[in-house]
Amino acid sequence: MNAPHRKNVIYVTPDIERAMGMTPQSHYRIVTAQTPYAAEVKASYPDFVTMLENTSAASDTPSLLKDKEVQALALNLDAGIVVFKNNTLTESTISDKELHLLNPHATLAEKIENKVTQVEWLGELAEKYLPAHSIKMGKELTWKKNPFIFQWAHGHTGETTHLIRSEKDIEVIRATFPERIGRMSAFVQGPSFTVNAVVTSDRTLMGNISYQITGVAPFTDYEFSTIGNDWSLTHSLLSDSELMYIEAMVGEVGSKLRESGWHGLFGIDIVRDDERNRIFLIEINARQPAGSVFESQLQQQFRHHGISGLTIFEAHIHALTNEPISQPLIPINDGSQIIQRVTNLTKTVSPAKIDALKNLGHTVITYTTDALNSNILRIQSDKGIMETHNKFNARGKEILTILIS
Repeated sequence: MNAPHRKNVIYVTPDIERAMGMTPQSHYRIVTAQTPYAAEVKASYPDFVTMLENTSAASDTPSLLKDKEVQALALNLDAGIVVFKNNTLTESTISDKELHLLNPHATLAEKIENKVTQVEWLGELAEKYLPAHSIKMGKELTWKKNPFIFQWAHGHTGETTHLIRSEKDIEVIRATFPERIGRMSAFVQGPSFTVNAVVTSDRTLMGNISYQITGVAPFTDYEFSTIGNDWSLTHSLLSDSELMYIEAMVGEVGSKLRESGWHGLFGIDIVRDDERNRIFLIEINARQPAGSVFESQLQQQFRHHGISGLTIFEAHIHALTNEPISQPLIPINDGSQIIQRVTNLTKTVSPAKIDALKNLGHTVITYTTDALNSNILRIQSDKGIMETHNKFNARGKEILTILIS
């Protein structure tokens, strides 16, 4: 059973999966677009899920917020609004409709997530935790015979992260975006990890570290695109001292966020440099990380087996509503999810393959999209699918075999 909240919350999102970190109930309502998955959830929780008419997966959050049904529901329940990722358009729509948004300010999120302004925001923590870096325009890049990473200020799922391996790679950027500013970083090779955390008024609650599945074909065409998480590998790939270092990093970044006025979920991506035997911070997600929902669902399963505490999503809602938190987060050590994205070779996945994945006991969430690198399937398991870094175990190989058959 979910921990109770005294304040009513309405989560507004076109993609209902983003809101499923908690069970829909009287104090936690969901307003969403009309999609097959949303219809399934509404059938289970008809009183607490609202699907808006004339909407679809292509709808955006501001358009949902403009619906009179949202405004009436918020007024009737005296509820605060939560969204997946706040932005200036969402904020202006909320203001126009006289609704109350619980998410942190969009300008703060932008400053933290932007690869360029993030360096200044981090201050001394940038030198402590980031790989060696500098801010440069495209035309200022030079090749010194050492590979490096160049990232534009904004990026999503690795699409605007470039591994520079030669003078030719630099020439493409100089010719295409000579005046555009980005962040140049030393290339770090090794396994990547993700950890979600929650900033409250007085502390940072760290979630469970997951191994980050990145850039694996046939799931994506992009080398740096995140395609999944595996919570079963953490303790086999990271030593106790590395785990303590990551915890200290999360605590310091969380304190910096709190000082800046942040509250609720955030996430960080880290990489272990196998050559230098060091842990580096590579990304901060100043928003609800996508993986936090499934992490919370796994935590709910562990709760059913007698492990007490809060899920990370419950802690997120507590922090947004300024409710006190007295319980720890539930620890987990198993479970995984992997995403099949739209690639140049894969545009859809057949119903027969989806049924085969479900017959193996996996949860499969489908999406209706054709944009390159957007989600087609999300495949979730309560067990791990990775044997070690970049290597699937038998369970993972079963998934792979079905998708490529």
